[in-house]
Amino acid sequence: MKKTRVIVLFGGRSAEHEVSLISARNVVSALDRERFEPVLIGIDKQGRWRRESERTLEAATGDPRLVALDAGAPSVSIEEGLELAPSAGGSGPLTSDDVVFPVLHGTYGEDGTVQGMLELAGVAYVGAGVLGSAIGMDKDVAKRLLRDAGIPVVDFRVVTAAEHAARPATASAHAAELGFPLFVKPANAGSSVGVSRVRAPAELDRAVRAALSFDRKALLERGVDAREIECAVLGNDDPRASVPGEIIVRHPDGFYSYDAKYVDPDGAVWKIPADLPAPVAARVQELAVRTFRVLDLAGMARVDFFLERGTSALYVNEVNTIPGFTAISMYPKMWEASGLALPALVTRLIELAIERRDARRDLATSVSSRA
Repeated sequence: MKKTRVIVLFGGRSAEHEVSLISARNVVSALDRERFEPVLIGIDKQGRWRRESERTLEAATGDPRLVALDAGAPSVSIEEGLELAPSAGGSGPLTSDDVVFPVLHGTYGEDGTVQGMLELAGVAYVGAGVLGSAIGMDKDVAKRLLRDAGIPVVDFRVVTAAEHAARPATASAHAAELGFPLFVKPANAGSSVGVSRVRAPAELDRAVRAALSFDRKALLERGVDAREIECAVLGNDDPRASVPGEIIVRHPDGFYSYDAKYVDPDGAVWKIPADLPAPVAARVQELAVRTFRVLDLAGMARVDFFLERGTSALYVNEVNTIPGFTAISMYPKMWEASGLALPALVTRLIELAIERRDARRDLATSVSSRA
């Protein structure tokens, strides 16, 4: 049987570069080598594409501060990376039978930029399309769409870099409306990069500036004393939800920060399935699938929730269209608890990418035949 080449894209220009390498290691290790032939393309922090070997990912295990691309790997242009992707059996042009698996967390990978390029190339790729990726990345836009669809989100306000420079009191006015404590985060970032918990007005300006160092929009969000619940979604037109899981934070930051996720081995623990009453768990799954549909997602997404303590109030916090695949990442763990092990999950994601490509191709043929 002819193997399908799977071009795994990892690294990238975002602040989540190192986490991407750890995720890529697990994706590559889970590939069914009887069906798929991996091709590794790393993107460095300057945006240069490199032909990497699996040795690059061998050190990508725990602490993201200790991993890096191979500095000696040959650089290729984007066109070469796509058109002449190397393989174990030699080099050859990228064909319509190949599949790209982007493992690019954050900006310049999860935000629709790479997806647009792959659409233009007519290549199958794992995950959401251009629109869904861009919406899912922008917390401001995503929350507005969810709110308009009747899906509960925590009260929030937005401050742009231009507004903060011209009228720094705007953030203070928003904070007064929301109350303290509150959270400030970049509108376009992931892995809790640039997120601050603000307990008092004196901490606000520093937090806003920190968020704006990663994005041109900062989100101010009402603080909620809540449990952090997550749910994985898989599928295209008929998505399904995994069992929910819960993150229990132990890190001194007091929330699921970058350090709590990736640096401190005792920063958080997870419970899968989450200890929830059956009606609440079902509500999480229902809202996860609704969110997936409202934001026009495909392939995969992790939907994160707040479950307010002492109440049954459930809020969608955010979505991740390229969720983590590290050893501690919730997306693959929730599917494993739902009966779908990592190798089967990776295989299904590739199959979903091919399904979407074929559907787009059939639509294009139908449209051109009527022209």
